Amino acid sequence: MLAQGYTDEAMAKRLGVSPRTARRIAADLMERLEARSRFEAGVHAVQDGWLPSSR
Repeated sequence: MLAQGYTDEAMAKRLGVSPRTARRIAADLMERLEARSRFEAGVHAVQDGWLPSSR
């Protein structure tokens, strides 16, 4: 959802969690990917094989 540009609120609703929990999940993923931005997290996720490189 980060790679698709979802907001924290939209991710929370889709996951059935609070926006605060969605922010924590996003922050944890960004830390694990060593990314400083959501865009960078998407790039790293593709590079690390977490996401396919094309749709």
